[in-house]
Amino acid sequence: MKFGILKSKVDRRLLESYSNQTFQKELKTFKKLVLENSNISKLFYLYDELKTNQGLNESVLEDYINECTKIYESTISKIKPQSIEKIKSWVKNTNSKNNYDDIDNLFSKNVLTIESKLKSKNIIKESLSKTPVKKTVPINIPISSMISVANNTIKHYIENLNEAEQKELIKFLNTDEKELKVKFENLKENVVNKLNVIKESEKDSDVITRIDETIKTVSSEKYDKLNYFKLSDLNDNL
Repeated sequence: MKFGILKSKVDRRLLESYSNQTFQKELKTFKKLVLENSNISKLFYLYDELKTNQGLNESVLEDYINECTKIYESTISKIKPQSIEKIKSWVKNTNSKNNYDDIDNLFSKNVLTIESKLKSKNIIKESLSKTPVKKTVPINIPISSMISVANNTIKHYIENLNEAEQKELIKFLNTDEKELKVKFENLKENVVNKLNVIKESEKDSDVITRIDETIKTVSSEKYDKLNYFKLSDLNDNL
């Protein structure tokens, strides 16, 4: 499996886990299999760098790509096959296209794909020379909340939020954990109270049953930042 495909699957796994309420679990696996392996984490960073618009001057592009190629070649040879196999096993049920196909082509040693390699190199150069897109909201996520190498994946999710949602998310990510835990319990109580008020005025038995189920779920929720964010959104919409 090409490294770009493997990384694409990991990106997709993390992104899906953020919406599937399994982010913390997947992040622990990511930390163990990627972040704690210095060579694999180096390649993850390298692929992200080559995929990102950086506004580089044309005069340095060739040297930049050559240096990246040297880093790749010296790093990939140090990675043990079993380390790659563990990641492959982790993401085996995750489907994703290769989002790093041009980078894989750039690093390929297959002499039969020289034309494809040159084409990919030009595409990467064009991307690296583009000016980075300015975000309306600076996305500075604390290391304690999101591991740095995972930031690029999570940023894609955040960038799909509107400006108000981005501000709210970033604000609570930077809030002290103890303060959030207290707010979370207050939020749970507030949501349950609102649901009880709605239930009192409801006559449809099916709706009442669903409200009771929601109350039970909310009451049993344990604190984490994702649950806080979801519960806050529910509270605002009640």
